[in-house]
Amino acid sequence: MKDILYRLFEHQYLGRDEAHRILHNIATGCYDDAQIASLITVFLMRNISVDELMGFREALLDMRVPVDLAEYKPIDIVGTGGDGKNTFNISTAACFVVAGAGYKVVKHGNYGATSVSGASNVMQQHGVKFTTDVEQLRRSIEDCNLAYLHAPLFNPALKAVANVRKHLGVRSFFNMLGPLVNPVMPTYQLLGVYNLPLLRLYNYTYQESRTRFAVVHSLDGYDEISLTGEFKVATADKEKLYTPEMLGFQRIAEADLDGGETPEAAARIFDAVLDGTATRAQRDCVIANAGFAIHVIRPELPVADCIAEARESLEAGKARATFLRFLSLNS
Repeated sequence: MKDILYRLFEHQYLGRDEAHRILHNIATGCYDDAQIASLITVFLMRNISVDELMGFREALLDMRVPVDLAEYKPIDIVGTGGDGKNTFNISTAACFVVAGAGYKVVKHGNYGATSVSGASNVMQQHGVKFTTDVEQLRRSIEDCNLAYLHAPLFNPALKAVANVRKHLGVRSFFNMLGPLVNPVMPTYQLLGVYNLPLLRLYNYTYQESRTRFAVVHSLDGYDEISLTGEFKVATADKEKLYTPEMLGFQRIAEADLDGGETPEAAARIFDAVLDGTATRAQRDCVIANAGFAIHVIRPELPVADCIAEARESLEAGKARATFLRFLSLNS
């Protein structure tokens, strides 16, 4: 690792195979925490290349615990994290809105590394028991349209670096990898990123896969559709800039999306969204992300129609009913 670090400090790049080998070595305990922290720091100081990202991704997928749910053609809705905004669990809430609208969802999530509450935190706050039992996951997606995969159970490298990431408390290339290594390899994905270079990097990366995708970025730095300002959506064939007003939403303030100071506080906001007692800003943000996720699955529909489906799922109580059924199956 010392030689690798010296090369990286001199602004050299890793080849795809070399990146693959390094990630494999991390997962098998070949490096200590200080070396892993140094490696993470390198990629904070410069952009990761497509070959490096693909090599890291392929290593994680090679080592993953496989889960075959392909027949359901599910979607995952996920942000990279690392935007420093400490939002509530917008993507996770959007997953239940999409599932409530009748679409299959496989959410791949983890504990928060750079925010108070990641998807796994909010699941754990509600008593969800994480599992690798494929039959249990299958029952969940059949009965309530959603299965939850706790990332460290399916990716040993993510478990190996969890302690380092938590203590560093800064974004890392593992934030970038998380959305790419859902072991189900979902048919569809809505991915949020925290800057425009990453939006284009993921766009190039997804071109090599068969995933139908959209990558979203709010221009004021959110890794999701925040409705705090303009946001860009990139798909395989185009990029488009939107404003909240173009889609019938009011522009909202950053403070409206804050997730609070504890996982318990974030869980209360999550519950309020699904219960219909959250603020308009909190509800609209979830609806917007869920609407664009539906549009990934059904690109033939106008975006406005997809947003209307998402709104109906939330406001008619379908998303909440889906969540309660999910808890009964997974707690």
